[in-house]
Amino acid sequence: MTDTDERPDAFVRTDDGVSVAYQSRGTGLPLVLLAGQANNHHWWDGVREDFHGTHSTITMDYRGTGASDAPREGYSTRRFAEDVVAVLDSLGIERADVYGTSMGGRVAQWVAARHPERVRRLVLGCTSPGGPAAVERDASVRRALALPDPDAVRQTLTELMYSPGWIAGHPGPYGTLGDPHMPPHARRGHLTASNRHDAWDALPSVAAPTLILHGDQDRLTPPENVPLLAARIPDATARLLPGARHAYFEECRETAGALVRGFLG
Repeated sequence: MTDTDERPDAFVRTDDGVSVAYQSRGTGLPLVLLAGQANNHHWWDGVREDFHGTHSTITMDYRGTGASDAPREGYSTRRFAEDVVAVLDSLGIERADVYGTSMGGRVAQWVAARHPERVRRLVLGCTSPGGPAAVERDASVRRALALPDPDAVRQTLTELMYSPGWIAGHPGPYGTLGDPHMPPHARRGHLTASNRHDAWDALPSVAAPTLILHGDQDRLTPPENVPLLAARIPDATARLLPGARHAYFEECRETAGALVRGFLG
């Protein structure tokens, strides 16, 4: 099997009986890649192969997305983190690097804080600590994302993810705009999970060296959250990517990828 081969979806049954799908590619040190809210593993399609020189990559379909079960209840960033650990257990991996973006960064915070022995190095991208300490997106963004017209919402989300110049040169389709096949109850569950995330009190328990990345033009998760995370996590460094919006990892692929690979090195 070569580095670019993809093993067929595998499944793990979690302690609450939910079947969670995961995908493993490549060989080398294990790197868990965690996607944003209401997205499946295709969130990482544009950049995943960039890590295969040194790492095997492991993704998952959050409960409610992709090939995973979509239960009526059980959606929280803490629960998603336990699902990540179940995937590692299924693969026989004791310790991994973890890279989470957006809601995936919130999930990664819990993995590192609650299971410090499982995380070698941690990368948090375009995310926040949640709770009252976090800096929330402004009201105009919230209103635009709550419009009843799905096409308008999709256009708004695209513009929050990418700069106009990048969109002009990359017309899509994009893998970061949500899993279109999610049932409505699961989509609501993901929104609730992300909105209720609050790891502020747990962040000092993160033992892994941590890199924080963020686009300085991100309106979906304001970059003012970067110094909050960096001050709260004991061994953290931070980098802002000029001109980048929420999907900095894709738009600034070369720069962001090099930063992550160097940090994980």
